[in-house]
Amino acid sequence: MSAKNTVNEIKVSLDFGTKRIAVGRLAMRGRKVYFEYERSFIELNLEISPIRLPLQPGLHSFDNTLFEGLPGVFNDSLPDGWGRLLFDRFARTQGILPTDITPLDRLAHIGTHGLGALIYEPDFDLAEQNESICLDKLSAEAQEVLDGESSDVLKHLIALNGSSAGARPKALIGVNEKRDHIIHGVSILSEGYEPWMVKFSSTQDGIDAGAIEYVYALLAKDAGIDMPDVHLFPAEKGHGYFAVKRFDRFGPKRYHMHTACGLLHSDFRTPSLDYEELLTLTGILTRDVREVEKAFRLAAFNVLTHNRDDHSKNFSFLMDEAGLWRLSPAYDLTFSSGPGGEQSTTVMGEGKNPNIEHLLKLAKETNIKRQKAEGILEEVLSCLENWTELSKRYGVSNANIKLIQSKLKNR
Repeated sequence: MSAKNTVNEIKVSLDFGTKRIAVGRLAMRGRKVYFEYERSFIELNLEISPIRLPLQPGLHSFDNTLFEGLPGVFNDSLPDGWGRLLFDRFARTQGILPTDITPLDRLAHIGTHGLGALIYEPDFDLAEQNESICLDKLSAEAQEVLDGESSDVLKHLIALNGSSAGARPKALIGVNEKRDHIIHGVSILSEGYEPWMVKFSSTQDGIDAGAIEYVYALLAKDAGIDMPDVHLFPAEKGHGYFAVKRFDRFGPKRYHMHTACGLLHSDFRTPSLDYEELLTLTGILTRDVREVEKAFRLAAFNVLTHNRDDHSKNFSFLMDEAGLWRLSPAYDLTFSSGPGGEQSTTVMGEGKNPNIEHLLKLAKETNIKRQKAEGILEEVLSCLENWTELSKRYGVSNANIKLIQSKLKNR
């Protein structure tokens, strides 16, 4: 990275793993971002962001108070939280102020190795080769950055972060079938390895944060929620590193990924989403009542397990090369508090103490039959009975076992 790397124009394409399709161009004039679709892409009728960036000729631009003027679909490619912290710290080591970095500069550093299928050129990505890595070493390096003590590991950690979002340190890794060998996982993987993402503790997390998220993932699977494969890798300190198999990749295939935040231009830092809107959006995109029921099941799980950090970036949709949308597998499911202790995504307007009656009303308003909704709620409630046993098995502290048990919704 250097000052000469500043870009004023970005070529946007879709890479579904089999071919690249030119989508359009982003350009900056002053501090304003403009986007224009390629005419050839409009003719394909692939809606990458049908609500806020429909397939129309001509220039598109947006208020730069949200996403720094980027359309939400491209803002979804950029990291926030940990990833942005890394990039801005590294920029300072190169003599560049973060305020001088444009959103197009950031997209160029995502390049061709971001999450989902969107790729950006020019490509200034720092992706590294498929060398072996040690999770304990990565965790220590992440802690050095959080403590503000190190700059020599920044480039390494940026290369492993890809465009992953969220406050907790993360790394994109490749994992073999036996799950006993790990390599860099941002670029194309060696044969026998699959793309995963691993999380490390932040300064606010307890030593058992990974174990808690792992148990929540097991509970979610028991509740019938569509979950990717998960694993708890051993750690020298604590009870393990939580890892999840990436769902935007399947062998050589890539899927276009779009968050509810980006689709609706809803600022996830200022909670404004209700599950009624999320389920309605799911129906509009997928045109499939089964996908709406999946979203309802996820809403029920979040409410009944006190996962209150359920903001609009924690719900995503996947689109394949035929233009078919589906709700993505669930992610970031764990015990958490939202703004002011309330649910980040409200249930029929209720954030402070949403309950089963609010969920049943949600089902009614989104045309889910009551019998179906009651069956989903029963399955979620049944899975919660396994919390104590599973949390003890995987090393959750006694204090957290009791605290979380006290917050789980009872029958």
